Amino acid sequence: MALGVAYRGTAYLGWQSQPGGRTVQDALEQALAAFIGQPVSTLCAGRTDAGVHAYNQVVHLDSPVEREPFSWVRGTNRFLPPDIAVQWAAAVPPDFHARNHARGRRYRYLLLESPVRPALEAGRVGWVFRPLDAQAMRAAAAHLIGEHDFSSFRSSECQARSPVKQMRAIEISRHGAYWRFGFDGSAFLHHMVRNLMGCLIAVGSGRQSPDWMAQVLAARDRDAAAPTFAPDGLYFCGPYYDAHLGLPQQVPAMDAPV
Repeated sequence: MALGVAYRGTAYLGWQSQPGGRTVQDALEQALAAFIGQPVSTLCAGRTDAGVHAYNQVVHLDSPVEREPFSWVRGTNRFLPPDIAVQWAAAVPPDFHARNHARGRRYRYLLLESPVRPALEAGRVGWVFRPLDAQAMRAAAAHLIGEHDFSSFRSSECQARSPVKQMRAIEISRHGAYWRFGFDGSAFLHHMVRNLMGCLIAVGSGRQSPDWMAQVLAARDRDAAAPTFAPDGLYFCGPYYDAHLGLPQQVPAMDAPV
């Protein structure tokens, strides 16, 4: 079975299960065990860090029981906390792998530009108090499109075999006081989007020029880039797969809050 899961990551130490830790995977697997009556393990399409949210995290599991898709959704949600919910369920071929079969992944970052820090949106948006220049950030982002070695944006804890990834699109738009950054790529390194955000904001606030982004990329050195930006406004919008699998690709609409 494959499941699409949404969660608000504020209260969790990320996706991956940890000994004694409060993680999304722990909560989901406990709910699944309560639903089917025995332990089950899951594997996700993309791990998320502490404080990072997901709109359509895809997981797969080998189920020891048969249930209708709607039963997986309703039954599992019965045992989940309010900030985690299964959105859909679908039967998949026995060899399906949520991570390895993904053709790409999408992230969004929601950022508040305001002289005052957020209160009601705390934990759900990033924050800058300096005005940002959209044209400069788009010019900087253009240097990132294509297949590159993204070592400059890679965490020292990253376990990916290769730093070479394909960035297919970066969209930057403003809606009132909020900025929305969309990233579409083949895959992403640990902290990659948050490190990209740190650099884009450095350009947008005038601390660096747009061409500086090309220099950072070419350096292939984490020390060349800006500090890692906050996780609060980062949303994993999910992976996408070959059409024949028929899995929902629930990407938020452009006017959605995410």
